[in-house]
Amino acid sequence: MNTFYATTPIYYANSLPHVGHLYTTVVVDCVVRARRQRGAETYFLTGTDEHGTNVQRAAARTGKTPKEHVDYIVGELQKMFAAFQLDGAHGGYDIFMRTTEPFHYRAVAEFWRACARAQTPKGREAIYKGFYEGWFCAPCATFKTEDEYAKPAREGEPPTCLIHETPLDRVSEESYFFRLSDYDEALLALYDARPDFVRPDVRRNEVISFVKRGLQDLSISRLKSSVSWAIPVPDDPAHTVYIWLDALTNYITALGWSSADDTLFQKFWPHTQDDEHTAFHFIGKDILRQHAIYWPAFLMAAGIEQPTAVIAHGTWVDQAARKLSKTLGNSIDINLLRRQFGIDPVRYFLLREMVFGQDSNFSYEALIARTNSDLASGLGNLVSRTLTMIERYCDGRVPSDDIGEAQRLHAKRAGVDADAQGLASAVELARDQFVRLLDEHAFSRALETAWTIIARVDKLISDAKPWELAKDKAQRQTLNAVLYRAAETLRWLAVMLYPFMPDSARAIWQHLDQTTEIEANDPAKLTWGGLAAGTSVGAVAPLFPRLDRAKKMAEIEKELAPTAGQQTAATNAQTPATSGAHATEADAVPSAPSNAETSPQPPMLGATEADAVPSSAAPEGVVNQIEIGDFAKVELRVGEVLTAERIPKSDKLLRFTVDLGEAQPRQILAGIAEHYEPETLVGRKLIFVANLKPRKLRGLESQGMVLAASVGDEGKPILATFTEDVPNGARLK
Repeated sequence: MNTFYATTPIYYANSLPHVGHLYTTVVVDCVVRARRQRGAETYFLTGTDEHGTNVQRAAARTGKTPKEHVDYIVGELQKMFAAFQLDGAHGGYDIFMRTTEPFHYRAVAEFWRACARAQTPKGREAIYKGFYEGWFCAPCATFKTEDEYAKPAREGEPPTCLIHETPLDRVSEESYFFRLSDYDEALLALYDARPDFVRPDVRRNEVISFVKRGLQDLSISRLKSSVSWAIPVPDDPAHTVYIWLDALTNYITALGWSSADDTLFQKFWPHTQDDEHTAFHFIGKDILRQHAIYWPAFLMAAGIEQPTAVIAHGTWVDQAARKLSKTLGNSIDINLLRRQFGIDPVRYFLLREMVFGQDSNFSYEALIARTNSDLASGLGNLVSRTLTMIERYCDGRVPSDDIGEAQRLHAKRAGVDADAQGLASAVELARDQFVRLLDEHAFSRALETAWTIIARVDKLISDAKPWELAKDKAQRQTLNAVLYRAAETLRWLAVMLYPFMPDSARAIWQHLDQTTEIEANDPAKLTWGGLAAGTSVGAVAPLFPRLDRAKKMAEIEKELAPTAGQQTAATNAQTPATSGAHATEADAVPSAPSNAETSPQPPMLGATEADAVPSSAAPEGVVNQIEIGDFAKVELRVGEVLTAERIPKSDKLLRFTVDLGEAQPRQILAGIAEHYEPETLVGRKLIFVANLKPRKLRGLESQGMVLAASVGDEGKPILATFTEDVPNGARLK
């Protein structure tokens, strides 16, 4: 029996539900439903990570105990999942995991002990006690290195997290450490042996680059006097467990690992790497390091098999490529989405709009447009016109597809093939591509492929004109064949689209009077002609009514318009739209201060993104000649981009870490974010000015400049690169 275990991150319980939570959970729900159709026994985990400094502080701000606070957040998240039919009652998740469960406490203690007993690949103890001093971000629950925070505007102030733009805490205390530095070679061997372990490739390259730069040992405890809302370190109650070791372990504790009944663990966690037992972690890219580096190393120490894959998706952003956030005023109201659009149109939009692995825009306008074009005018129109014509011309019963020998000339005159082989072959080919793309988690492309089927059948109907055929008795068989082929295609589409839009697919299935459960039908095993002639079709009701854009936007704006009381609450409940377990605002709970109150102003307030790229040279027609000595002053070197990311609150800036063949990578900023997605640049070799005097942009130091051609009237930057392999640090002459 094939088994399939799929997990979302367990969402950090300091944040009210947002689009990031919804998206990742819809993705996993879609994948699990598809696997069930294919005959796998599945287990679907989601839940909440409920410990740590951030929760402790959030609870204090609201006057609640930490337990009261997390119970409230969990309740809101479960309400949202139920409203979008992602809960167990609607065929969704199998377990809502909470890290405050007593069984999780016991299992985490055992996991710690297993790691503590281990020897690293280099023969040293995996856990040791030491002393840690460094900058800690509570919302990320992560210690930050110099390239992960912005230096303060004024001396004596703390630096700020580049993700949350909130001040970091200086932590200086005794700590237990996990000897992560000893696992570099083992991790690289894992990535090499299993190229699909981290997906997509751009994330795999990012992880490999990070490990190759050298790993530091990881602090895995805090003094209980500093962080009391956490799991105690076994045999040392003065310390509590680092939140990421606690959180990541949930993926196996939820299955009963180390308990008296570990049946689920034995069934669903891989014990050998084969296609029969697979376990996939679906996460946001912002928590990739924890899942693709820390978690595999912890598992190695504990002697537990690795999951099948860690799969990272992108982030929802607005039209200016800024993360969705109430702080910025660009957030999406998920309750409004359900009320104004319904569950399946929202699911479809999430899975169709985002190219999985990349960042994508989310707006109400785009959702309206996609609903009208793809659903109302596309799938919904095909369902409506097909069933209406069967009702009108065939007394509500599916006609036969047969065109007799004597009637084939009539069919040919109407532009209809005598048999359905051409259409059947095209639908089968599209189905095969659809299944392959869905297995690759290319959801958007899979749906594109399904819609080519809709377009083909729409063309069949438009060309054949059944309403005209119905007037000619000699074309009766041609009319029947056209309507049968359209209805049979709808049967296939219902099965294919079930994981994406369960309710709508089930409605089509029921309209066609199919008696089997739709989720028990494997799209890969569909055969043409399975719809029996004479089947009664159900009453026709529009699946996706067309939306009046102006009216719908007016309704949305009216709903979003806050009252005076709501305005106060809005400033106190900041919620960013990311999906990582810890990638949330520190103040994403009622009564918390806004970022404007807690974030220091960046230095160099006059600096702009334009400062990160060379300005225009001389006026047109003027050539500034230089001596060879002038050129020799500019040191151009080859650099490999190790990481690339957008700068928060900047539309144009990207931040690179670059290997220029030096002892340490450099940080370089470039104003090219409008033209390049950061993930497409990781691993590329570009040309950099290596001896440019460092300067600050948005509070970050840029230690060089990337070269790009300026093309067109608007000066679009085209990065200079190479067609042959060139070593990092090579100098251009």
